[in-house]
Amino acid sequence: MKVPKLALDVWMIPEKETEAAVKSAIAMGYRHIDTAQAYDNEAGVGAGVRNCGVPREEVFVTSKIAAENKSYESAMESIDESLRAMGLDYIDMMIIHSPQPWALVNQSEI
Repeated sequence: MKVPKLALDVWMIPEKETEAAVKSAIAMGYRHIDTAQAYDNEAGVGAGVRNCGVPREEVFVTSKIAAENKSYESAMESIDESLRAMGLDYIDMMIIHSPQPWALVNQSEI
């Protein structure tokens, strides 16, 4: 799998503006869109990807698991939530937003 080196990061783009930003970026040639659960705009990313006119398999989508999801179970639940929010069948790359130990759960749950 090839990951496009240049990505549109939608951090700080309000949800209501995200779809248009994603569609504009894809029209300009971007093929990698980067979001995160913490950005609160995954639905707009999904709408932009679905409605951009470019086949889904040609757009690489990255999202990030919110930092407070430290257990396997909470991470898996949050991935399902991202898929539902985006309305996509898959996310190309899902990473941990911040593996720092803030808001740690019980160490035995990790």
